[in-house]
Amino acid sequence: MPHTIPEPMLAKSVDSIPAPDAVAGGLSFEPKWDGFRALILWDGTDLEIGSRGAKPLTRYFPELVEAFTRLLPEPCLLDGEIVIALGVPGSQRLDWDALTQRIHPAESRVRMLSDQTPAMFIAFDILARGERDLASEPFQARRAELLDLLSAVPHPVHVTRTTHDPDQAARWLDEFEGAGLDGVVAKPLAQPYAPGKRMMFKIKHARTADVVALGYRVHKSGRGVGSLLVGLYTDEGQLVQVGGVAAWSDKRRLELVDELKPFVERDESGAAVTGEGERSRFASGKDVSFVQLRPELVLEVRYDQLEKWRFRHTVQFVRWREDRDPRSCTYGQLETVRAYDVGAVLES
Repeated sequence: MPHTIPEPMLAKSVDSIPAPDAVAGGLSFEPKWDGFRALILWDGTDLEIGSRGAKPLTRYFPELVEAFTRLLPEPCLLDGEIVIALGVPGSQRLDWDALTQRIHPAESRVRMLSDQTPAMFIAFDILARGERDLASEPFQARRAELLDLLSAVPHPVHVTRTTHDPDQAARWLDEFEGAGLDGVVAKPLAQPYAPGKRMMFKIKHARTADVVALGYRVHKSGRGVGSLLVGLYTDEGQLVQVGGVAAWSDKRRLELVDELKPFVERDESGAAVTGEGERSRFASGKDVSFVQLRPELVLEVRYDQLEKWRFRHTVQFVRWREDRDPRSCTYGQLETVRAYDVGAVLES
């Protein structure tokens, strides 16, 4: 039984669902759950929940700690996703905002939220069981061990469903988004667990939207544009920040400062007007100030998912759209996703 939690195995993005024979030994497909990646280490006495970024999550999910220590039949090291589903039974969907609210310094608030919006764990891999190290076993064997260990374990612990049928995976990609999931993962059946390496494949929705440039944050180096904040207009005419574009090269960051200079909002003295963005629970000390831009520039971005009124992940720049009127950049252009119940996704 390992004494520490390893790095999780990762996935590389691909444009479409690969054929089952795209890799030696074939592929298994499963839904891509949109939550906190978590590795659960239970030695029979103590339990630890580790995150993808090596940050301990144990204190933020006391209801899962209680459930794991009560329900897990033997010591094990599990890989999976912590999620929170809200809504009435039959029409529940994953809620990212409710999940992120758990990252709070006050234990009393964490306890309150664990009662009000309890989390569940979706297991999709096992690295150790009892005294046996399973990481070197192929995924097909690990999957069998996972099912054997957890098949009788009740909610809030679940085992994700899988298929070998790419057509079924394509239907999941389409349908399960309505329950708040964000794609499909393809796993090589013959692959041992490879901590920190991108040996799996993830397929997510690729969409584009025209958005308005609202402002920019200075790069952490102090030079150039770190991220470009973008927004959309509501039906009432309000311009709402919906996300940010990042991943510029060093050269491009410096060029953007000069290109955006004519559009910087300035006060009566000629000084640039700045604003204060939302502060992340994961980086409370991070500088979130930004330089405001007049809402005159339109750009096309690539995004994968809308979470309520914001893009779920950082979006990618595609091109400037000088031909678009900023006022035409509304929520109405975004694709509407048909609702789907999380409970139906959990059914195997």
